[in-house]
Amino acid sequence: MEIRIGIVNAPREVVVDMADETSADDIKAAVEAGVAGSSLVWLTDRKGRQTCFPGDRVAYVEIGVGGEDQRIGFS
Repeated sequence: MEIRIGIVNAPREVVVDMADETSADDIKAAVEAGVAGSSLVWLTDRKGRQTCFPGDRVAYVEIGVGGEDQRIGFS
């Protein structure tokens, strides 16, 4: 599952490739807690790498399933 997070005043979005067993509800809960408490949000990707972003600077979060629907090129 791929997560895309837009951060206020950041030129690029944060992309985290989560493990398949991670549920969208778990991700929503973690982000909502960080935004509500203006604290850091930590996510661990499928390779065990940890990514952190400030909850009070989140512009948007896109939760989706990566894979077949990803396109490359000019179509």
